[in-house]
Amino acid sequence: MKLERSTPLLVVFGVLAALAMWAQHAIIPLTQPHWGLFDYQFDLDVYRAGAQAVLDGDDLYRVKLLGQMDFTYAPISIPFFIPMALLSTGLAHVLWSAGVLVALYGVIVLGFRSLGHRATWRLHLIAVFLVVISLLLEPIRTTIWFGQINVFLMLAILWDLLRGEDSRLRGAATGLAAGIKLTPLLFAVYLLAIRQWRASATLVGAFAATIAVGFAIMPRASWDYWTDTLFDSDRVASPQTAGNQSIRGALANLGHTDHPSTLAWLALSAVVALLGLGAAVLAHRHGSELLALSLVGMTSCAVSPVSWGHHWVWLLPLLIVAIHLVLTLPSVLGRGLVGAAMIGGFAISVAWRHHLAHPIWYVNRAVDEAYLTGMFFKGVGHWYRFFTVQPYNVILVVTAVAVIVVYGFGVGRSTPPADAVTGRR
Repeated sequence: MKLERSTPLLVVFGVLAALAMWAQHAIIPLTQPHWGLFDYQFDLDVYRAGAQAVLDGDDLYRVKLLGQMDFTYAPISIPFFIPMALLSTGLAHVLWSAGVLVALYGVIVLGFRSLGHRATWRLHLIAVFLVVISLLLEPIRTTIWFGQINVFLMLAILWDLLRGEDSRLRGAATGLAAGIKLTPLLFAVYLLAIRQWRASATLVGAFAATIAVGFAIMPRASWDYWTDTLFDSDRVASPQTAGNQSIRGALANLGHTDHPSTLAWLALSAVVALLGLGAAVLAHRHGSELLALSLVGMTSCAVSPVSWGHHWVWLLPLLIVAIHLVLTLPSVLGRGLVGAAMIGGFAISVAWRHHLAHPIWYVNRAVDEAYLTGMFFKGVGHWYRFFTVQPYNVILVVTAVAVIVVYGFGVGRSTPPADAVTGRR
């Protein structure tokens, strides 16, 4: 069934989008003070305060922003935040939220086009519906609610690395993203693993250029960041924080400690990195580049010292791959298995509400009640905490193992060649 030509599929996605809007409001009303989808954007305010601190001549990595917050991104990020700092708070919030929605739409259209689908009006409308549906996912909802940057970085990386290998600047945008937030450097390792030497070198070169530019425009802040701030991961938050979806966060939360074993973290990270990158290489060799990049993006989240739920926006392109496979796999059994996995993964990634009907201190203020979202809040105090504490790492491991089993061990060799499975023409 051709996604870009099917009116029945368009209707199905439209109905799902309407249901998603109802569910979004049922989980947390859009008009709920502080907790409504567009009502917080505290991280954006931190970005803006950091940019304003630089404009005011303050020490970026020593001054406390908004009373108690630290700036955690590299100096090269400041020029991108200055325009937001020059706007009123209300206008900045509106423009940033609109930008995130547009970026989500761009990721979806780009993802489907990379899988061989033509950008018809039906596909564009389906992409709009999928944006609405994706807002139910905790990483996406939290990205908008906090006013986070991760969707923009993901769009830049996908636009960059889904281009043809003959593009001379392929890797540059990913290097810029790595200059802002270090985790995209893992894509350089992936490019080396698939022997795309020039793209990997371009990525590293662009990353180095961001450091050089940072020193040129903010020498003192750059020195502080690259010699001190970078190595203080606890500056972001305690590793034992509900919602820390990294391997280190899993060790801290399951072990109930703020000082998880560094050796255990490094060892497990090495295993997960090999698993995720190995699966990505196999996906690449079988023509599924979007799946490969999704795996690398998720792996970068897992091995990071601190990785909040909103860092896992890479679940969105993974969802696009799953939808594509459900529509194109020739085997009914294959479509059923992928569909079941997609529904299961979506279900555990939903922004499940955890309501606290009592006052708490949340980040920067006292609130009368809390509407926390994410499965990692649901298991607090229960025996099944071992599963709910890290749902996204579970998705990564299950996806990587499935890719390795199917592509690496030849399960389903009766399926058509890679270009037929991925929909490439």
